Amino acid sequence: MSTVARKATAGNATARNTAAGNTAAGNTAAGNTAAGNTTTSSTTPAITVIRPDGPSTPRFIQGGLALAAPLWTIRRLRERYGPAFTVNAPVVGKAVVISDPAEVKQLFTTSPEIADNVDFNLGRVLGPNSFFALSGEAHKRQRKLLVPPFHGRRLRTYEAIVAEEAVREMATWPEGREFATQDSMMRITLNAILRAVFGADGPELAALRELLPAMVKLGSRLAVLPIPRTDLGRWSPWGRWLAYRREYDAIVDRLIASAGPDRGDVLALMLQSRYEDGTGMSRDEIADQLLTLLGAGHETTATTLAWAVERLRRHPAVLRRLADEADAGGSDLREAAILEVQRTRPVIDMTARQVRAPSLRLGRWTLPQGQVVLVSIYLIHNDATLFPDPGRFDPDRFAGARPDTYQWIPFGGGTRRCIGAAFAHMEMNVVLRTLLRDFTLEATAARGERWHSRGITYCPAKGGRAVVRRRIPREER
Repeated sequence: MSTVARKATAGNATARNTAAGNTAAGNTAAGNTAAGNTTTSSTTPAITVIRPDGPSTPRFIQGGLALAAPLWTIRRLRERYGPAFTVNAPVVGKAVVISDPAEVKQLFTTSPEIADNVDFNLGRVLGPNSFFALSGEAHKRQRKLLVPPFHGRRLRTYEAIVAEEAVREMATWPEGREFATQDSMMRITLNAILRAVFGADGPELAALRELLPAMVKLGSRLAVLPIPRTDLGRWSPWGRWLAYRREYDAIVDRLIASAGPDRGDVLALMLQSRYEDGTGMSRDEIADQLLTLLGAGHETTATTLAWAVERLRRHPAVLRRLADEADAGGSDLREAAILEVQRTRPVIDMTARQVRAPSLRLGRWTLPQGQVVLVSIYLIHNDATLFPDPGRFDPDRFAGARPDTYQWIPFGGGTRRCIGAAFAHMEMNVVLRTLLRDFTLEATAARGERWHSRGITYCPAKGGRAVVRRRIPREER
């Protein structure tokens, strides 16, 4: 999951940042005469800071607009200032927003020693060993251990679990009556992660099913609101969170104790993995990363599936083609449709980096140490120069081609790209395949559902409402 930097918590420049390029001498180059906000950094007086222009309204007004109408606000800012601008809002402070793929590439390919993750509140919520709290070498070491379980042959072993959960949940769907799919998709993705990632079964699976929805909901709010971390027991938000966390840790301890070498879930693989020095992951590292994987992959994947239902119902020609493809055993159009849903309805609108070096030369801008840079996923995905007629839902734009790494970024990018991206895509593919195979999803002429913020993610305001009718199995037709 990329951090939503607006809330959290994720074009002409081509040069890579080098150590020389980030020195005071490098920042006095002629390229620094570009228009923008020019100041001298108080912490590094030899560096002339050049930021893009932006609104001069007070921070609380900008923050109010960002909370009340975030997508409208960012569209207006791009129209006025172009693909890069500076905002001043609570939590992030004075932040530079970029949406030019060349500048995004430069930022994503910059060394973590120069620009790295921004940990607003997610590290406090998910734990000090979470990917969102780790940086530098510690982040690199943990990522190296956790990449293998989410790729290649391992993914195929998890497909059956996702399919079982999809069939189980969809058996409860009403026929011929409109209902919201969001909560249903949440149950599918939660159960799939608990089984495939946590290796949960029996009492532990039941306990986590009960605990985690409330825990994730509260954690999403704590991650985006500047609430003092005061433990007043159940009477305070952080007190409730800590109580949930204690219960969660006790369940994880039982799962670790019962994990055997013959299990293929991610938790079992974590226990078998080893750092280069031969040591294994600690119990705290495992507990924090399991919670991170669940928080990053549960709600975001379920929300994308709800958006898929919402989009497909309003495009009957695409829906018919998808049903025909599913009957024929194909998947190309379905996979393209998933990419297009993520482009047109990204559930995370921004991802962020913070300058760690004395300065960072980013395109025309020279940014000081500590500067927050927000990459606007929403603006990039709606750029008409990259995606002609960007408001049109058209899976064929991805037919036979993978999207550009720096133009389609629902999972973030660089060393901070979501580690479970391939797992999430597999989940969405299997769930949609099951839906199209077992049900007829009725089209609608109703207006599209509005975007609604759930704190970390944007979901369809009405929950991705559907009307379905069970299909006769092919062998019985």
